[in-house]
Amino acid sequence: MGRGAQTRRLAAGAVLTALSLAVLFGSCYLPTGRMGLVAAAGLLPAAAVISAGGIKAGLLCYGASGLLALLLLPDKGNALLYLLFFGLYPMVKSAAERLAHQWQRWLGKLAFFYGMLSVLWFLAGEVLTPFLPAALDSTPLVYGVGTAVFVVYDYGFTKLIGFYMARVHRYLFR
Repeated sequence: MGRGAQTRRLAAGAVLTALSLAVLFGSCYLPTGRMGLVAAAGLLPAAAVISAGGIKAGLLCYGASGLLALLLLPDKGNALLYLLFFGLYPMVKSAAERLAHQWQRWLGKLAFFYGMLSVLWFLAGEVLTPFLPAALDSTPLVYGVGTAVFVVYDYGFTKLIGFYMARVHRYLFR
């Protein structure tokens, strides 16, 4: 890879990190779109995986924006959601999608989801609780509904990655 391509990838990673942090800041000031904006910030490490050099670039984008979010965001709950799930999931998904069988992919993704949901539910419940409706006050219900929401999220995430590859990455990185 030439020096110009390396520079372009490094710059793309830095821009994606800054955009991720900007979206996380927006999640603190738009309370009705809080969860959606934290999830949207998680799309940017996925773009780093695609455009800036693989899982390592995605982890760097995730780590830098997550650390800066913990230091700078007024709402640390948003930073925690990003660090524990939405920012890390693009790399987990990328690794899981490389597995040979569909059931292995889903097993890996669901294991990650249940692990992070458990951490959020049992160790940081006050972070997750404000996002949930009052009807979801039991643990089995949270896991059941959470699984359905996660499957829809994963499907939508896959579609957004496809859109990014077809409409953005293709034109920026020829």
